[in-house]
Amino acid sequence: MIEHTGSGDPARTLALLWRTQERTSRKGKPDLSVDRIVRAGIEIADTEGLRALSMRRVAESLGVGTMSLYTYVPGKGELVDVMVDTVHGETGRSPDVRGWREQLVYVARENLAMYRRHPWLMQVAPNRTVLGPQVAAKYDYELRALEGIGLSDVEMDSVLNLVLGHVQHAARGQAGATQTERETGMTDQQWWDAAVPFLMKVFDPARYPVASRVGNAVGEAYNSAFSPEAAFEFGLARILDGVEQLVATR
Repeated sequence: MIEHTGSGDPARTLALLWRTQERTSRKGKPDLSVDRIVRAGIEIADTEGLRALSMRRVAESLGVGTMSLYTYVPGKGELVDVMVDTVHGETGRSPDVRGWREQLVYVARENLAMYRRHPWLMQVAPNRTVLGPQVAAKYDYELRALEGIGLSDVEMDSVLNLVLGHVQHAARGQAGATQTERETGMTDQQWWDAAVPFLMKVFDPARYPVASRVGNAVGEAYNSAFSPEAAFEFGLARILDGVEQLVATR
């Protein structure tokens, strides 16, 4: 299931994101707030997946009636937008990291950690940017890694999107590997141990010499045909190498 950001009413969504019309619980009513509802939604999505998220499910987790949530959050679309904005505020800030390249490495790893904590983010299609305070603060902080190194403003945005796109691709690969292991009940090593005896009977190294040599080298290096972690680090380094060459021309 894919959810789409920006699917709710823009005015109501922005008012909710920036808390310009925050409602308070009435006397004698459950202690509800936008923040509490959003935290409940994030917990459900983290533990049960985005498919399980609904206004009714959130209400059940809070022990309130479903209709009482609509006083604070207009609907599921707006709720998902605020959930996205909230978790984007979790990425760390490290004033000790020096140099644009080291800062982008830090940014990439922080974003990868965010996807690991909240894999449901990969089920949210960013049809429209979530224009919330946490997303804005994160974007501003991450762009500062590229400030003053010779890139135009458009290039700064392009470089950041290139890095973050690589992070999301790597996160999907890691999540897929985890899901496959969970669904099959077999680790990659166990799967290969079961497959190799048959493969040895049908695979002719002389017919596929390069594939045989490279495959053996990869298997020895990773104990698997693929390492999501190694792919992430390798790809990130090559992206930054390219950016470094671009910067050197300025």
